[in-house]
Amino acid sequence: MSEHQIGTVNESPLHAGLKEWYAQPGDRFEVDIEGYIVDIVRGTELIEIQTGNFSSIKSKVRTLAREHPLRLVYPIPYEKWLLKLPKQEGGEVKRRKSPKRGRVEDVFAELVRIPRLLVEESFSLEVVLTREDEVRRYDGERAWRRNGWVIVERRLLEVVEHHVFETPLDLCALLPPDMEEPFTTATMAEALDAPRWLAQKMAYCLRKMGAVTPIGKEGNAILYVR
Repeated sequence: MSEHQIGTVNESPLHAGLKEWYAQPGDRFEVDIEGYIVDIVRGTELIEIQTGNFSSIKSKVRTLAREHPLRLVYPIPYEKWLLKLPKQEGGEVKRRKSPKRGRVEDVFAELVRIPRLLVEESFSLEVVLTREDEVRRYDGERAWRRNGWVIVERRLLEVVEHHVFETPLDLCALLPPDMEEPFTTATMAEALDAPRWLAQKMAYCLRKMGAVTPIGKEGNAILYVR
């Protein structure tokens, strides 16, 4: 397969769909750069699409961003439909819409693995909100948390919107502008209408980037200012 073709053997449908959505004339695909295979090379810029967790690409993006402009593209399902394959041959596929909705701030759940990369001028992050199908099959010996249903693949239906973050201040702008300072992760969670654990990950990342600063404590809670 030529490096100018979109898609590779064993590539997930979601990854392939995002690569096709992102592609522009003149792009090169699956290019070997310093021993790493990069999804898209556009001029001097490297574009890496990551649909899973950031742990598996930490070394890759850190190494490449030292010498090249690099953009990391990460999809978050704004809306998704759950497709359950039939347990027995000849059965019907069941499809329903998940009540959960993703949001841009969900990227912090993965960004905690590489919180300082956005400090680098050569690195940028693009968060893509999507509509997706999530295909599941039954495996009684696995996935006890989902009552035996295992995620087989994710399929891109549509890109709803996308957001580019080039500096720590870009990410800090996700904090509500009218939120009083100093703030704790509890007050941050309330202002964002988000779970406390997500606010804690946001505060950790923004602190590592230098976008927020701890100035003391209120009881056991750390007080932050932008």
